[in-house]
Amino acid sequence: MQHKVLSTIEEIKIYSDPYRIQIMNMFNKQGRPSTVKEIADQMGEVPAKVHYHVKKLEKIGLLTIVSTREINGIIAKYYEPFTGEIHLRHEDEDKENSPLKQVFRSETLKLLNEMFEQSRQRFMHQAETENRMFLSDITLYATRDEVEELYKNIIKLCEPYTTKENHRGEDEVFQLFSALSKPIVKIPASKTDAKEKKKATSGKGESTPKKSRSRSVSKRQESASSDLESEE
Repeated sequence: MQHKVLSTIEEIKIYSDPYRIQIMNMFNKQGRPSTVKEIADQMGEVPAKVHYHVKKLEKIGLLTIVSTREINGIIAKYYEPFTGEIHLRHEDEDKENSPLKQVFRSETLKLLNEMFEQSRQRFMHQAETENRMFLSDITLYATRDEVEELYKNIIKLCEPYTTKENHRGEDEVFQLFSALSKPIVKIPASKTDAKEKKKATSGKGESTPKKSRSRSVSKRQESASSDLESEE
């Protein structure tokens, strides 16, 4: 599989634009080289607007002209999207004090957030319109090397379904969005923090009358009981 590295802030900014991600998704959905007008028609947009963003994507190698054809005296350009793996790697990532490192990180997070959001919207749309969906949330126990190898195997399994040579007329178009991440670990509060929190909650610490505390518990119980009754 081909690899493309986006290593400058300009490249990340070009790719992270939400509208351009939609254009890339539309080219991939076509399953064949397409013109700007075809993509614009599919998106319900003016070709000139789409063309501007297509030229930006072409500049960083995510869209490539693969053929041209004369149609009614006009040269139509057919673009093909890059379908390999895209890696984000800052050219100064090893320099801790690089002034551009934080900007690069910010733009990268913006891109990832947009990719997650568009995938979420696609899935929720399918959830509203179809009965059959595919979703998994699995906890894995493995080393980093094993997880990396697993991810590569998942991509390899998908390859027969991503090539245009195997594209058949009756095929439907699906989007697979996969992500491997570590769980968020909550750091337990120290005993000192716990004592301070308890003291702040009680107001006067141990000097709070027992009667007042038991009345507070009683109110919480009444509140919980009311919630249960309302749920019934």
